[in-house]
Amino acid sequence: MTGIILCGGQSSRMGCDKGLLKLEANTWAQTAVDKLSILDIPVKLSVNRQQLNDYAEVFAADDLFVDAASLQLHGPLLGVLSAHLQYNTEDLFVFACDMPLMEPLLIKELSAAYKQNPGYNAYVFMNDHEPEPLCAIYTAKGLATIFDMLQNGSLTRHSMKFMLDHLTVFSIQLNDAQKTCFRNFNAHAELNGL
Repeated sequence: MTGIILCGGQSSRMGCDKGLLKLEANTWAQTAVDKLSILDIPVKLSVNRQQLNDYAEVFAADDLFVDAASLQLHGPLLGVLSAHLQYNTEDLFVFACDMPLMEPLLIKELSAAYKQNPGYNAYVFMNDHEPEPLCAIYTAKGLATIFDMLQNGSLTRHSMKFMLDHLTVFSIQLNDAQKTCFRNFNAHAELNGL
């Protein structure tokens, strides 16, 4: 398994690159890398072409990969399928860089569910019956299915939740205390008290 930190968003509401914001001494992207590193897996960062130089100043070049322009997608699905093209035999632990409140215990719980329940295409947390697709594990087999759907035109919506509708999913229901771990931050006003 390879960890993938999704950093390639536009961050338009934040007004600056969220992955390069600082939380204490580290960037949000580095904080995300550190959280996945507890699994002892390689971790790579998905960035868009415009971000590459800025991220190359902070991270090793071989830890970065650029979204595949040939996919003609946007949003997290672009990062996930770009990662699949780059690491097509690897199952991917996908984690968005803008969830700095994520607890390592939940990351370990998801990894354990993946190891103990083989045969699914995706492993996700459920938040009030809605999937949390940006802290999830996607198998190479499942992503190959989604890529084939994209290629043959049957992936009619380009959202992570639509993708999950076409995979066999193992889900873990979050309790109320765990839900705050999935809070993502999109505007400076939301950062107060962080």
